[in-house]
Amino acid sequence: MTIKIIIVEDESIVAWDLEQRLKLLGHEVVGIAASGADALNLVKNNKVDLILMDIILKGNLNGIETAILIKKDYNIPIIYNSANSDFKTLKEIKKTEPYEYLVKPFDDTRLKKAINNALNY
Repeated sequence: MTIKIIIVEDESIVAWDLEQRLKLLGHEVVGIAASGADALNLVKNNKVDLILMDIILKGNLNGIETAILIKKDYNIPIIYNSANSDFKTLKEIKKTEPYEYLVKPFDDTRLKKAINNALNY
């Protein structure tokens, strides 16, 4: 089964790298969003199994705010991937009940494990 994933990442080189890594793991990237608004549009218009969400995004919404809106209307697992691992950020993300929190940089083994855990494989 192909897993359909949206990448929400404001840095294009990081998003591209994640997309390549996910494809090598056999997953389908249905879209890349640099802002919360773009992420919401992708979720609205695509069948998605999982979202990889950065905390810092372009636009008015950060990753946590975007995840709260997604969680309200959709039942899609979210894995955060961010360089932010301070106490305040970790406390804030708990509001969205994420499936995993990957601190950048992370390797493919950690990414694969996080995806499997989020989708209960």
